[in-house]
Amino acid sequence: MELFATLVTSFPTVIYSFFVLLFLAYWLIAMLGFLDIDMFDADFDADADMDGADGIGGLAGVLIKLGLDGVPVTVSLSILFLICWLISYFMALTTGIVLPLDVTLIRYAVGLVIMVAAFLLAIPITGVLIKPLKTFFKKTNTNSERSLLGASGVVRTSRVSMSFGEAIVNAGGADLILRIRADEALGLTRHDAIVLIEYIDAENAYRVVTEKEFHGHGY
Repeated sequence: MELFATLVTSFPTVIYSFFVLLFLAYWLIAMLGFLDIDMFDADFDADADMDGADGIGGLAGVLIKLGLDGVPVTVSLSILFLICWLISYFMALTTGIVLPLDVTLIRYAVGLVIMVAAFLLAIPITGVLIKPLKTFFKKTNTNSERSLLGASGVVRTSRVSMSFGEAIVNAGGADLILRIRADEALGLTRHDAIVLIEYIDAENAYRVVTEKEFHGHGY
C-alpha cells in the first residue's frame, strides 16, 4: 500500500493521477446535476466548424486525428487519462524495480519517457474501448432530434436556463439524458416535468416548457 501511494504521488504518475481525480470530481458533480455531462461538446462542435476546408482546429481536430471522436469529449478524455494512469503506474512500478532511480536526473528522465510512452500507448487502447460506445451515441443522437418533439421528461439538473440544463426523457423504452434550454423565469428545477417543444440544432439541445404550460397552451 505504501509503494502504491508513493508511485501515484510521484512523477510521472502523479500527472495522470491529477487528471483522473479531476474527471472523477467532474463525474460526481455531473451526477448530482450541477454540470452538463457533455458540457464541452459545444466547444468541440465550434472547433470542428472553425477552419472549414483548411482543416479542423482546436480540441476537435486533436481528438478526430487521434480517433477519439464520436462520443462526448468528457467520456473519451476520462477513459484516455485513466488508461494513461494505469500504464504509467505499472511502468513506473516495473522501472522502479529494475533501475536504481536514486539519481534525480535519471529519475526524471525515465519518468518523462514513461509519461510520453503511457500517453502514446493509451491512445489506441482508448480508441478500441470507445468504439462500441460510438454506435450507442450515434443512435442516441439520431433519436435525439426532431423526432422527440412533444416527448415529456424530468429535469435532472439543479436549474435550467438558456445555456444550461439536462433532462431525462424516455424514448422507445430507453431513458435518454438530453440537453434542455428554457427561460429562467420558468424556475425549472430538478424533478420538474417538462415537454420538448423545439430542437436547437446549433446547441444539440431542446427548448422546453413545463408540462402544465404545454397542455395549457396547446403546443
